[in-house]
Amino acid sequence: MASCGFEGFEKRLELVFELPASGGEVARHGLRLLPAEALREVLDAAQCAVVSAAGNAAADAYVLSESSMFVYPGRVVLKTCGTTPLLRAVPVLLRAAAALRLRLRSCRYSRGEYLFPEAQPFPHAHFADEVAYLDAALPRELLRFRRSAVMPSSSSSSPGASHRWHVYSASSSASSSDADGAARLTAEVCMTELDRGMAARFYQRPGDGRTSHAIGDEMTAASGIGGVVDENDPRSLVCAYAFAPCGYSMNALDGARYATVHVTPEDGHCYASFECATDDAAAALAAIRRAVAAFRPATVSVSISHTSSAASSLCTPVAEALEPLGLACHCRAAEVFPGAGTVTYQTFTAPATKHEHDN
Repeated sequence: MASCGFEGFEKRLELVFELPASGGEVARHGLRLLPAEALREVLDAAQCAVVSAAGNAAADAYVLSESSMFVYPGRVVLKTCGTTPLLRAVPVLLRAAAALRLRLRSCRYSRGEYLFPEAQPFPHAHFADEVAYLDAALPRELLRFRRSAVMPSSSSSSPGASHRWHVYSASSSASSSDADGAARLTAEVCMTELDRGMAARFYQRPGDGRTSHAIGDEMTAASGIGGVVDENDPRSLVCAYAFAPCGYSMNALDGARYATVHVTPEDGHCYASFECATDDAAAALAAIRRAVAAFRPATVSVSISHTSSAASSLCTPVAEALEPLGLACHCRAAEVFPGAGTVTYQTFTAPATKHEHDN
């Protein structure tokens, strides 16, 4: 907890490993074979813990005390908020994977602009320190194809340039093709200054004796954010969790696709995030629109990463999806990262008078 408020903006780490070519348990299940104690050590390093878990044939999804983790046979996505030192988990996770004889293929790290940067522990207060930490922690062969960038560039004169997206990628190959067949498109949406009525739905009622899952399910229904996933699809697995006295997390799995929502509803640093990974760009755009429509934020940033150059062509469809909601695009940027594909970043704002009226 930051002294001036809780830091909602997450840090996100994605590590992709090469699975053995031959058969066997490791070839089939990879990182999903990591014992509970090994995962606990990884999360201890990041100063968070599992509060709920679910899984299907493709992946395991964990709701954490600070955000979420998804574990596939050849991939792990770890996303944490607050003042968690996420990158300190990297050496621990690499040792655990080495015990399964899995070789790291690529690393991607991303985050937005912190609300309270002065509260972040080393190495997270400054992007240069995060880059140096990753350079030192990763195998040297990954640094051959390595790039870091802040989007938009510091030379940008766009009105949205005060919002920044930080990206680091490193890979053993310039190719951005997937090693494990997992989803190829990832969308990350950060929302601030949420509609106050919407934010109020993520507070628990005093004396509510139900479980965190039961309250979380009620929050999902009351807020309408269950619409970001197809809850009626029998393949969908949705796990919602309510924190006391306020706050909310939700993970959803549909085959190899996932979606996750996190809400920090306190006044002064109200924040929500939505992320999805899919192989269907149209479905991702529809989910982004539904998430933003539900929270009615004053400021939104959207980053899309795609293992091909197609991501850059998604900027216009993202704007077309959000502008009918009263949001104007003030900034857009696209960069190519070796081994990670194309990453786009856009910021949107609502007119101040409209947002004040809605609240």
